[in-house]
Amino acid sequence: MAAALALVMAGQALAADDPSIRGELRDGIHGAMLKHIAAHSVGGKYIHYDAVDGALLRLDFDGLHEGIVRKGDFYVACADFNAADGTYYDLDMLVADTDDGSLHVLQSIVHQKGDTKRAYHVHD
Repeated sequence: MAAALALVMAGQALAADDPSIRGELRDGIHGAMLKHIAAHSVGGKYIHYDAVDGALLRLDFDGLHEGIVRKGDFYVACADFNAADGTYYDLDMLVADTDDGSLHVLQSIVHQKGDTKRAYHVHD
């Protein structure tokens, strides 16, 4: 799995990163993201409802960012996608610890569409 993660993350922009999130935890967070993307894809397209634009997106997955941070009860990490029209999307994924000790993506949020970043608040 580590080799697959390395390939997926190769060349991705570095975002905020908590150096204390490492090893199996880091691999588990990225693994949960890849599992989520696969489970929410149809015909090779990741399906995401963008509530801001009121649009159902069908996106091509490009890769995971290396950076992971903790915000409140969640780990937050980014993934890059592109729409059929070429629009770039940076989606943040909220990853949580479950009662059985596994990691699970609860939701993805559009953090950036094209050159426009969107603010959101998930902690406090």
